[in-house]
Amino acid sequence: MLQIFLAEFIATFTLIFIGAGSVLAGGGLVAIALAHGFAILVMVYTVGHISGAHMNPAVTIALWARKKLAGDLIALYIGAQLGGAIIAAFALRMLAPAAFIASLGGTPMLSAQTSFLQGMVIEAVLTFLLVFVVFTITAEKHSAKNLSGIVIGLVIAMNILFGGPFTGAAMNPARALGPAVASGAWSGHLLWWLGPILGALGGAFLYAYFEKKKGFFS
Repeated sequence: MLQIFLAEFIATFTLIFIGAGSVLAGGGLVAIALAHGFAILVMVYTVGHISGAHMNPAVTIALWARKKLAGDLIALYIGAQLGGAIIAAFALRMLAPAAFIASLGGTPMLSAQTSFLQGMVIEAVLTFLLVFVVFTITAEKHSAKNLSGIVIGLVIAMNILFGGPFTGAAMNPARALGPAVASGAWSGHLLWWLGPILGALGGAFLYAYFEKKKGFFS
C-alpha cells in the first residue's frame, strides 16, 4: 500500500512540477506540451509496474468503474495524486515566486472566448481520447504494449497542442487542483473535475465495447 501511495505521489509530483513548471518558465505551447508529455512518458516507465502510474483521479475513477481497480484503493490513489500535485505546486511557488505569481502557478484557465460549457466539453473530449488510448495500449494482448509510455505521452502532448489555448488541457483534476490551491486561482475550477471524469468514463466504456469484439487485439 505504501509503495503504491509513494509511486503515485512521486509520479504526480513530477507531472505538476515539470508541467506547471514549464508554464512558469515561459515556455510556448509546444514546449509546454512536450514537458507534460515527457513527464508522463518517464513516469509510466518508472512506476507503472508499481502503481500503474495513473497520476490522474479521472483515470483512477475510470479504472474503478471498469472493475480494474479495487474500490478500497480509490482513496489511496486519489489522495496520493492530489497530495503530490499540491506539494509540487507549493514547491514551485517557493522556488520561483515571481514567475509563480505572474502565471498563477500554471493553473489551467479558460480563454476569454471559451464558455464554461465549451471548456467542459473540450476537457471531456480530450480526456476521453486519453483514457481510450490508456486502456487500449496497455491491454495484455496489444502488440504495442511495450510502447505504452511513449504513446500515452504523445496523446498528452497532442491534446495540449489543441486544447491548451482553450482550457489549458489539464485532462486531470490533480493538474488543476495543485496549482489552484497554491495560487488561489479558482475560477471555473469545477470544470476541470467534471470534464475529465465524464470523458474518462466515456473512454473506458467505449474500450469495454471494443474489448468484447473478437479480433480487436491482433
